[in-house]
Amino acid sequence: MLNFEYCNPVNVVFGKGQIAKLADLVPQDAKVMMTYGGGSIKRNGVYEQVMDALQGRKVIEFGGIEPNPKYETCMKAVEICKAEGIDFLLAVGGGSTLDGTKFIAAAAKYTGSEDPWDICLKGAPVLDEIPIGCVITLPATGSEMNGWSVVSRLSTDEKLAFWSTLSFPKFSILDPETTMSLPERQVANGIVDTFVHVCEQYVTRPVNTPIQDRQAEGVLLTLIEEAPKVLANPKDYEARANLMWAATVGLNGWLAKGVVEDWATHGIGHEITAFTGTDHGKTLALVMPALWKYLRKEKEAKLLQYADRVWGIRGEDKDAVIDAAIEKTVEFFKSVGCDATRTAYGVTDEVIEKIILVFERRGTKLGECAIGAQEIGQILKLCAK
Repeated sequence: MLNFEYCNPVNVVFGKGQIAKLADLVPQDAKVMMTYGGGSIKRNGVYEQVMDALQGRKVIEFGGIEPNPKYETCMKAVEICKAEGIDFLLAVGGGSTLDGTKFIAAAAKYTGSEDPWDICLKGAPVLDEIPIGCVITLPATGSEMNGWSVVSRLSTDEKLAFWSTLSFPKFSILDPETTMSLPERQVANGIVDTFVHVCEQYVTRPVNTPIQDRQAEGVLLTLIEEAPKVLANPKDYEARANLMWAATVGLNGWLAKGVVEDWATHGIGHEITAFTGTDHGKTLALVMPALWKYLRKEKEAKLLQYADRVWGIRGEDKDAVIDAAIEKTVEFFKSVGCDATRTAYGVTDEVIEKIILVFERRGTKLGECAIGAQEIGQILKLCAK
């Protein structure tokens, strides 16, 4: 097991009717900006619950944060925060809304260079932020219990992440009932995103971490068991609750401590989204099986463990076992609605060459195996057509 430190300050408030607790969680004298996405919260009753709980506070609304939050949109919110003296941000929506809000919180207080994009591009330190709380309505990213944020910039075709200890929400409200009206596409993307989050911390190089391994396997098996229930009956509260908590546990730091992490699938997937606009979950469903095929020898021990403990696949022929485990993974992604092919998502040879050039320009190496631009190109060419 590798050395690690762990601290998670997020107050998680889980269950039915918990949005009402905003009345106690948001400071009474706060000047609040409530951020949200496309406006579904005004159609499913969440907006009314939030506003009822925030009575007595000044609330400024900022809607329109995209499914892949855009820097350009976030900067409009930053200007409002500065002009209005906002001192608390409340994100209401999915992980994208929260990721965008984390960037807003950091950019509004940023005094480093002229361009807050340097927080993502250059890793400029985040020294101060507007405090954040959230009401999560789409389980997927785990952003509600971590310090990560991912933001895209249209003008440069970039999708980049940053992390800060200040970006942990003060509280996160998770009410599974708020997820029952989600479109099936968003549910599918969330399931795949969570599955791949776990695999990026589990299907790596073994370092004797049986507790973390069993936790990861438990989340993966929960996703495999509960996903069909939610898709068959969107009103199944218990299945919704299990998926929601799986998404949080998938990226709240528990699985990552003491283990080797990868994140190459996410790094490649972000570039596909930047160039094609493809849903994040679908890019992951496309890339991870190809990456596993390409790095099968480097990941052999954990791929065999994954095959055995998650899918019950054993055998003398290691390559056959790994192939079968990869195929079962692809079948699972298809079963929830992510039938990933390059053709369907516009990942043409031209786009692949553009992605190769991006990684060559940055000099970036991805994942536990430190793969470079040409290797990334080979992985993309291995993706299902």
